[in-house]
Amino acid sequence: MLLKPWFFLAILFGSCLGLTACAGLPPNHDRVASVAWSQPEKTRLGQLVAVHARQHPRQSGFSLVGSGKAAFNDRIAMVELAEKTLDLQYYIWEEDSTGLLLAEHLLKVADRGVRVRILLDDNNMAKRDQSIARLDAHPNLEIRMANPFANRRNHLLSFITDFRRVNHRMHNKSMIVDGALGIVGGRNIGDDYFEVDEQANFRDMDLLAAGPIVQELNRSFDYLWNGTWSYPISRLVKSPVTQADLVQARLRIKTYLAQHPYPHPLNKEVRQLVRRINQVLTQLVWAKGRVIDNDPVSLVKQGRGEISHALTNKLPSLKQELLIESAYFVGTKAGIEEARKLIRQGVRIRVLTNSLASNDVLAAHAGYTRWRDDLLKAGVEIYELRPDSKGALLNQLLNQGDSTASLHTKAFAFDKKAVFIGSFNLDPRSENINTEIGIYVESPELARRLIAFMDEGVQPKVAWKLVLNDQQQLRWLETDQHGLLHEHDREPMTSFWQRLFSGLISVLPIESQL
Repeated sequence: MLLKPWFFLAILFGSCLGLTACAGLPPNHDRVASVAWSQPEKTRLGQLVAVHARQHPRQSGFSLVGSGKAAFNDRIAMVELAEKTLDLQYYIWEEDSTGLLLAEHLLKVADRGVRVRILLDDNNMAKRDQSIARLDAHPNLEIRMANPFANRRNHLLSFITDFRRVNHRMHNKSMIVDGALGIVGGRNIGDDYFEVDEQANFRDMDLLAAGPIVQELNRSFDYLWNGTWSYPISRLVKSPVTQADLVQARLRIKTYLAQHPYPHPLNKEVRQLVRRINQVLTQLVWAKGRVIDNDPVSLVKQGRGEISHALTNKLPSLKQELLIESAYFVGTKAGIEEARKLIRQGVRIRVLTNSLASNDVLAAHAGYTRWRDDLLKAGVEIYELRPDSKGALLNQLLNQGDSTASLHTKAFAFDKKAVFIGSFNLDPRSENINTEIGIYVESPELARRLIAFMDEGVQPKVAWKLVLNDQQQLRWLETDQHGLLHEHDREPMTSFWQRLFSGLISVLPIESQL
């Protein structure tokens, strides 16, 4: 997850002071509650899903969405075909071509009567209240902020004075349409999550879901939306917005998109959209699944989330292998002992995570390096993503020439029989602090598809393999274009300063916050 550099200083300062004051937020007791649409069969999307669902009673349909282009096209198609409701929750929503284009489409469907609810985490929204509130001026579009900061312009001050509250963030990422289709996964809303950024792009994964499980997504969204942690943006701005503000917002979006056109065409005609959705539906894997999410109440009272508990309970049943792809991977002593136990029982454990060169959160990498050698000694196979996609398989996946690559996937494959995909990183913050959401599915076929994607990520031209040599020294293995093996004795493709800062952060007492 993306956290500002000053956040870690605030952790130290706020933790030491133990300050918990919650001052400055407006009253939040008389909000209007609302619920998701629960009759998908009365909508076009619901009827399209029903055609396929009839052959799979009491099961839900699932499809992996690994391509950024497909992930955005699917979202646009779902938005344009919406008839009743659209519910979206995201940790990051950038004001770039992707973010503004999606906002423009949401305004258009709101114009024709679709109710749109958007729940945003407040951590990355500093100084954006007015631009967000202008969209909220639409009568059919409402935006709420999850666990907002009292200081609307300087989040650092809130971290220092109200640390215990604002340290909990909403890291969920989901989109639900008409109670018929939903998308859950690692992607936020921004160019780099959909492979259209000219400088850097993420390798990521979403899971599209249809059928009964969408009602579980509905309930999860409603719970956060109607909870006391969610504040209407209209209550956080100094002065009320008007319809003139909404007109200004539309003009701003139109002007920006004219100057920054989207890199690839999007289907706009209804026939094309229906055809696109039907193509997706024909590729669904039908199986039993369930939504698992972190309850903010449990996080505060128990200091642990439901997802961590569920995944931990899954481990004793493993017989063959556990494959993990996690952007941020911060080990613990207990986790290493559990890994060692499984490996002794014959379970293979393989992890793909970011390298220092590809990681967008230096502190997360610093926390990971503390336990890296111990994981290797326990028998865990570790691969780190290369940032260079030029000439590599990842370049084909990203289709972005010389753009750099970073890992953002959060996916698990269990014994080639089950998968878990969502917003959950394998780190203390996702386990114990943030709200998260994901879907667990028991399906050998879906596992096969996910493993194929995960295997691509550990190809020699995409990732470095980590090993300990005979002297127990850490080495990064690289295979060149001629098939020759090379060893690196330090973090590849990094500077002295990157390694220095990572090392300095690794000694700070902030591991529980990473």
